[in-house]
Amino acid sequence: MSLDIRAATRHDLESIVEIYRYSVEHGTATYELTPPDFAEMERRFEALNAQNYPYLVAEEDGVILGYAYAGPFRPRPAYRWSVEDSIYLSPQAQGKGVGYKLLVKLIEAAQALGFRQMVAIIGGASEASIAVHAKAGFEHSGVMKATGYKHGKWLDTTIMQLALGEGQDTDPDLETYPGNLYRD
Repeated sequence: MSLDIRAATRHDLESIVEIYRYSVEHGTATYELTPPDFAEMERRFEALNAQNYPYLVAEEDGVILGYAYAGPFRPRPAYRWSVEDSIYLSPQAQGKGVGYKLLVKLIEAAQALGFRQMVAIIGGASEASIAVHAKAGFEHSGVMKATGYKHGKWLDTTIMQLALGEGQDTDPDLETYPGNLYRD
């Protein structure tokens, strides 16, 4: 069967929680040290959905292989046209192109919503994540040295960025903007 990239639903949360738990415990993509419980992951999921940010899953034969979402880059209003992407994969999906396919769909969704920049904050300077983002057109914006300490070692954080739509070439419509984060 083929890989289906679709909007995540509440029914996907158990798989999402398990994928993230594994990432927290074994990886460096996130600097969280203790996996959040189901209720906390549900709260995070609902907060992003309520603010109209894209949240996707990759599913094959009824199995969730990974998920990706875009969320606010920073909480200040001037950042409202910028999003930060996050991608997490189950161990069996790594190295099979699932992350790239999720990222491409996430970029399309964020761009359709009117966002102008997507920022990747890559924990542990993961070579695989850097390669996936570069393949999708992201450019290096910098490296923050030794910003995380996990699994007994200091970790660098790589920053990459991709212009969406018209990027910085035109001013945004100051009366409308993507998401609901800054609406009264």
